[in-house]
Amino acid sequence: MQKVALPKPPVVLYHYDASPFATKVKNMLALKGIPHNRVTVSLVAPRPELSGLLGLTYRRIPVLTIGNDVYCDTSLIASVLERRFPASDGYGTLFPPRKGGGRTDTGMIKAFVMSYADRTLFTLAAECLPYHKFEPQFVKDRSAWLGMPIDGQAILARQPEVKSTLASHLTLLEEQLADGREWLSDTDSPSLADISVHFIYNWIRTGPFKVDLFDGQKFPNSISWLSRMSAYLDYQQKTRAAFETLTGGEAAEMIISSPYEDSGVVGFDNLEAGRLGVKMGDVVSVVPRDTGKVATVGRLVGLDREEVIIQTKGSANAVVHCHFPRLNFSIRTIQDSSKENSESAKL
Repeated sequence: MQKVALPKPPVVLYHYDASPFATKVKNMLALKGIPHNRVTVSLVAPRPELSGLLGLTYRRIPVLTIGNDVYCDTSLIASVLERRFPASDGYGTLFPPRKGGGRTDTGMIKAFVMSYADRTLFTLAAECLPYHKFEPQFVKDRSAWLGMPIDGQAILARQPEVKSTLASHLTLLEEQLADGREWLSDTDSPSLADISVHFIYNWIRTGPFKVDLFDGQKFPNSISWLSRMSAYLDYQQKTRAAFETLTGGEAAEMIISSPYEDSGVVGFDNLEAGRLGVKMGDVVSVVPRDTGKVATVGRLVGLDREEVIIQTKGSANAVVHCHFPRLNFSIRTIQDSSKENSESAKL
């Protein structure tokens, strides 16, 4: 088998096949044309490939690494892929200009994706899953992730209303596409907006738990767009984003032997640090504000208005730089002195 020509520093995606958000990142990599490595992790926690080897206790999947930098949350991953693999170097773009020489809508697309696609639309789609049929271990794990018990029968009872609400959202998509545009934001090529809506609807349209929502007579433009987007991504995946599979140990060795991005790229914003009550070198916890509220603890080494960087150290016995978005994540100093001393000794 011919080896994949991988970029330097190496890119590694931690995923499992059933993860819709991992599919979202795979589609980003395909759209940009970035060859990469993949590590398959468990559907449920714990995931020692991350928490053990790298010291990353972050609860969610996917996680993407570039060299020694570990990136969490798909919103940050999108921004970082665009920055570190720019179109000027021959890669695709997640933020193409509008057709006819128009400008890009980078900020609004990011806001649309974070606020609407990832949180409103995906939450509804996830409520269509047959939790009443899932294994107790999976339901227990997802209850911990959600922060409350999941009642499969109650979800089942709500599903007709949820499907009706999704039909209303699909009507908005149909309206957006009614003028015959090829892509959602009328761009030269698909954007992050297309990826972020497509992976959700495609998941409940073609995945193992299909939802009877996609009526070709009611939503012809939407269904055509979904098919067009799928074909585009399939072509990109086959021709520009090949990947190799690694074990967790192989990936960790690759990551810890790679350099991290120059610290000056993100820097340290003392004004924002003061507002948060933290300073360079503090041992801090970073926690999602909505779901998967498991803290990752490390030494603060970078901070701006878009991301925060902490150093962690796992059983692979090397420091890695873990990056989290500022939006929808909290940053707190570790107040307990005994825990601070314990964590400091590890770093």
